[in-house]
Amino acid sequence: MIVCIAEKPSVARDIAHVLGANSTRDGYMEGNGYQVTWTFGHLCELKEPHEYSPLWKGWSLSQLPMIPARFGIKLKEDKGIDKQFHTIERLMSQAELIINCGDAGQEGELIQRWVMQKAGAKCPVKRLWINSLTEEAIREGFRTLKDQKEYQSLYEAGLMRAIGDWLLGMNATRLYTQRYAYGQRQVLSVGRVQTPTLALIVNRQKEIENFVPRQSWVLSTIYRNTKFNAIQHDEEAEAEEANEIAEAAKQGKAMKSKGPVYKQIEFATEEEGKSVLESIRNAPLAITSVSRKKGSEAPPRLYDLTSLQVDCNKKFGYSADTTLSLIQSLYEKKVTTYPRVDTTFLPDDVYPKCGNIMNGLFLTETAGQRPYSTLVKALGGKPLKKSKKVFDNGKVTDHHAIIPTGVKPQGLSEMEWNVFDLVARTFIAAFYDDCLFETTTVLGEVRHGEDGCVLFRSSGKVVTDMGWKVVFKSDGNDNPSTNPTKDSSETRDGETSDALPAFTKGESGEHVPTLSEKWTTPPKPYTEATLLRAMETAGKLVDNDELRDALKENGIGRPSTRAAIIETLFRRHYIRKEKKNLIATPTGVELIDIIHEELLKSAELTGLWEKKLRQIERREYGAHQFLDELKQMVTEIVVSVLKDNSPRHITVTTEESKPRTRKRRNGTKQ
Repeated sequence: MIVCIAEKPSVARDIAHVLGANSTRDGYMEGNGYQVTWTFGHLCELKEPHEYSPLWKGWSLSQLPMIPARFGIKLKEDKGIDKQFHTIERLMSQAELIINCGDAGQEGELIQRWVMQKAGAKCPVKRLWINSLTEEAIREGFRTLKDQKEYQSLYEAGLMRAIGDWLLGMNATRLYTQRYAYGQRQVLSVGRVQTPTLALIVNRQKEIENFVPRQSWVLSTIYRNTKFNAIQHDEEAEAEEANEIAEAAKQGKAMKSKGPVYKQIEFATEEEGKSVLESIRNAPLAITSVSRKKGSEAPPRLYDLTSLQVDCNKKFGYSADTTLSLIQSLYEKKVTTYPRVDTTFLPDDVYPKCGNIMNGLFLTETAGQRPYSTLVKALGGKPLKKSKKVFDNGKVTDHHAIIPTGVKPQGLSEMEWNVFDLVARTFIAAFYDDCLFETTTVLGEVRHGEDGCVLFRSSGKVVTDMGWKVVFKSDGNDNPSTNPTKDSSETRDGETSDALPAFTKGESGEHVPTLSEKWTTPPKPYTEATLLRAMETAGKLVDNDELRDALKENGIGRPSTRAAIIETLFRRHYIRKEKKNLIATPTGVELIDIIHEELLKSAELTGLWEKKLRQIERREYGAHQFLDELKQMVTEIVVSVLKDNSPRHITVTTEESKPRTRKRRNGTKQ
């Protein structure tokens, strides 16, 4: 008998249906030579400290660090889990072949491997690896089963992640609780990923609190009902460009200058600004240049899990955890592909399937309407565009970007539909042409005195072909978070404008100059959306997609775990939410302040550890070397803290000590 083991009962039912195992038994399904059973996520976990040594049962600084000679696993203490495990154990003891049908990822591999180890499975094991739960995908997966040995490095990376979290979490939590919260009957939870994530929030909060605004004045003028800003040459930017051109020349590469670079003039004092304003008040403004430049904007990238969580938080206010639950539900309902992914690309072999996916979207209905029919129809009659920005085998490893499967969604909740709609529209947009626009830049000058001159600039952008933007415009929502691109009307100096009047070089006339006060503003608090991006790039917030891809390698946490990390910070009362903003509690702030070990709280250093875990998965780094480094790091942290003789203690925030919301007279909270 062939035993298949899935991660959830619902997934097991889908697999059993395809295999013809339609007879329901207690804890499994059977038929056609197959027995299909399931776990409930993690059935097994690493042993507790006291299960390695009785000396580790009590919390004592003298027993740290706790480093087991060999890590072991145990069954979770739960009657339902115990019953299901014994069913699995019995089936595996009689199996001629086991097929691991766990989720196709690092965690899914670890879950099933531990269960097989605990059950003492001896027979050969094959691996099912699929990107969606459609019948077609499952059948294809069973036709291309691989030996489980091919996924050994994936298991080792997952195992090292679990051991690393155990070593650092168990030791650092006991260490900091005993040393800095002793006698408060509360635990100070410290973790490999949660602590640097908390540090990001705390450090941002301190930047805001310590921010000193700087005042300046900016000069602008109105000419022919159009606003022009006073500008000057940006010598620093021009010098940087010159260096880049020189460096390119050394490498034998030709690189052209983009021309003069300008920036808005900022006066340090009001008097200085007024002096310039008065000098040009009665002099005419002359137009010195009118230039037009055509440009294009490519469709937004397909979704990985983090970008989907970011957009859902911006547009709908969904937490990262909520979005993960929703997209997981859509995956299990077969309408979207595997969600726990960190790539925005598709492999070439998905391209032939895209036509059928589009047909499925064309037929999709909601509230008696077909929201995508017109959009898909516009692509008909010609082959779908195949762009390197979408299809790139080199950017895809085990999984591809999140896309629809072509299965018509039925019975979706409003929240599920919102998430599906983002995925569907982004997929459709990927096959549309670029959005085309034309930018007009007008330069002017006001001469005064013998040789005085103030330069002015105005720019406007006109969309000449909506291209892919019609896909999002048709949803009736102009919210920029409908897609992850910037507002196309932004100009280099931050002003936004539409079409400009027709200006002619050489024309001149009266204008009305004004001086405006300007203050620098503090950085914004993290929201879940911006925190997810910061975790993805180890604290470096960047807008450029290519740069973000490069930084992902050093991101902290995995796409599938970041939502849980944020929820853990809430649960530990280290952070709270004010509207959409994430605010560190006094406990959270004090904990980061008291930690002097940079390895514990640095997003960048933690990102390097994440990089090594990815390298283990790719067989570029040894698991044993990673474990040795972990043990050394934990030992150094313990020694460092034990040397601290200061009387510092942390005030622990509990549920009872959290600020209560007061009810207004109308019954709403504030």
